[in-house]
Amino acid sequence: MSRALIPAAPLPGFPGATTLSLEPVEGAIGLYSLVSAQVAELRLFALDAAIHLADYKPVFTDEQVALVGNPKAGNSSVLVIVNTSDNQSTVNLLAPLLLNAGTGSCAQVILEGQDWPLRAPLPA
Repeated sequence: MSRALIPAAPLPGFPGATTLSLEPVEGAIGLYSLVSAQVAELRLFALDAAIHLADYKPVFTDEQVALVGNPKAGNSSVLVIVNTSDNQSTVNLLAPLLLNAGTGSCAQVILEGQDWPLRAPLPA
């Protein structure tokens, strides 16, 4: 079942993507494709960090949480963007997608002052 998302700030490189569709990838729990009706070339893969990255504990600033509408405890999700362009798939842990599960508001934020890699090998 796909989910409509509204970026609170434009996704880097895709300023025209004003709505997004988060679609589960069949047969891959916690893996989604992210597309936009406004920007045909936008197709990203996103991984649910809570399911696949147990040790990933990013800290969001109050401003970042406010950007997506200050979701109540337990009503937010963190997705990481998957890069499949190299020989090995990696995930971007430095700039996750913060999602307000209640409203569908989302924002890709940069975790400044935290030591998360831009291209972490995807765990097997």
